[in-house]
Amino acid sequence: MDDRLVRISKTLAYVLRHNPGAVGITLDDAGWVAIDDLIANLQASGHALTRDDIDTVVHGSDKVRYEISAGRIRAAQGHSISVDLGLEPRTPPSQLFHGTVERFLPSIHHSGLRPGARTHVHLSIDRAAAAAVGRRRGAPVILIVAAERMSQDGHSFWCAQNGVWLVESVPPDYLTIDESPAIGPGDE
Repeated sequence: MDDRLVRISKTLAYVLRHNPGAVGITLDDAGWVAIDDLIANLQASGHALTRDDIDTVVHGSDKVRYEISAGRIRAAQGHSISVDLGLEPRTPPSQLFHGTVERFLPSIHHSGLRPGARTHVHLSIDRAAAAAVGRRRGAPVILIVAAERMSQDGHSFWCAQNGVWLVESVPPDYLTIDESPAIGPGDE
């Protein structure tokens, strides 16, 4: 994606996940907004974009960050504002992965994984996706989450439309560091 489309994607993420009021829109309870309203308000706020730009951003990424339905758009997950994505609790696979960096490990060992400003902790089904997340902040450390055991112990899991697993938190007892060889871009 070129720099302009990356900026548009970041703007969409900010508005649809964190601060719709920044451009004067209101999301419904499920996080949806009419695409025409979003475009009009973004343009009025100084963001030059078109419906084609939104379609390119939404369909041009393998990360599937957004959903489009019936002329509306929403973020698939990653919200810091309360929305009801309509996800039903699901039984997770036996293990899931989370990418981080070494400087966060002392806090994680003490408190586990917390959502921070978001509503949920995000987990991946594969090591490569977790490594890519960790790599955004430095040399990745991959944590293995004992998801099946967590679920059996009463923790709820949800799987977003884009395959990202969501959980409210992960206590430290369910975490181990993946000691497998490092994963580089394109591995696995």
